[in-house]
Amino acid sequence: MHRIGMALRRSRIVALLGPRQCGKSTAARQVHDERGGEWFDLERPSAASMLENAELVLDVLRGLVVIDEVQHRPELFRLLRVLADRPDCPARFLLLGSASPAMIRNASESLAGRVELVAMNGFSLAEIGIGHADRLWLRGGFPLSYLAGSEEASIRWREDFITLFLERDLANLGLRLLPSVLRRFWMMIAHSHGQVWNASEIGGSLGVSYMTAKHYLDVLSQAFVIRQVQPWHENIAKRQVKMPKVYVRDSGLLHALLGIRNMRALREHPKMGASWEGRIVEEVIAVAGERNTFFWATHGGAELDLLAMRGVARYGFECKCSVAPEITRSMRTATEELGLRELFVVHPGRRSYPMDKGIRALCIADLPDTLNKLFV
Repeated sequence: MHRIGMALRRSRIVALLGPRQCGKSTAARQVHDERGGEWFDLERPSAASMLENAELVLDVLRGLVVIDEVQHRPELFRLLRVLADRPDCPARFLLLGSASPAMIRNASESLAGRVELVAMNGFSLAEIGIGHADRLWLRGGFPLSYLAGSEEASIRWREDFITLFLERDLANLGLRLLPSVLRRFWMMIAHSHGQVWNASEIGGSLGVSYMTAKHYLDVLSQAFVIRQVQPWHENIAKRQVKMPKVYVRDSGLLHALLGIRNMRALREHPKMGASWEGRIVEEVIAVAGERNTFFWATHGGAELDLLAMRGVARYGFECKCSVAPEITRSMRTATEELGLRELFVVHPGRRSYPMDKGIRALCIADLPDTLNKLFV
């Protein structure tokens, strides 16, 4: 909610983006309850009817104006541009809608320079507290999954979410193919979670071209269920990897796709380390910002899980699912080659401590405060 409030102070139009059921409407309701204002839910016939003459209605409003399910009225984007350009605009517009390429394209094109996009990812560690960190890791951040009354209810919710997403949302995402094909594709991404993207290999397994596999990946990324972390490369004396890394954004969905139903199964699973990495990557990106975060790797084997920028300062994050992580040659190479101000080795242990000059072991409990100090 704090991020939404800050965005509304900076910008006349704010759009909340994220997957279905991640808590966009709940967060918007909290802001609306605090500030007051108008709320239009365009799935309700009464609200849709009120906005038949949208210019007459919206032009006189002051304060916060929330428009939910805005994707049903794409013509509103042009009107909102006109309203936002009024001198001393008396209103702030908060837009919500299902994540789709069309909505993002309309907001980006029609409201260019006028809209601030706020991505939502469900609950974060800072919101739920370190005492429930394992539950958040296993179940993921979708509120109905995290808050479910039992592990069985949580996994069933996630399995239903995946099925409904594949069977109901495909058309909105611009994909005209059988749900079974996309399920196989999503499963392949889950098994490649935390690895460099190889479109040729995955496309070959599906029997589609490199470009078709890339299209599938881009659409699922636009729907906020897949994360592509872009590579960082600069003019240094090493050949660097230039393809993105891919992750299933929500750890709970990842575990449902991999058949992981409880913490014991997670701790015994070969993808536990990759799952931990994806979880930390999402926590860092949520605070540092997607535009400021990259991964780095060379063809010689050196790599850094995440490189985060704050102005000219560079910070590194390595994700190690061990209570006693050790310094590796790759860490020293990344610190030296990238000129890191500090490298944090994020681990599930109970304390943070210096490992070497410029390298610090950071326990998961200290991650939220550290991110706030560095990037907020």
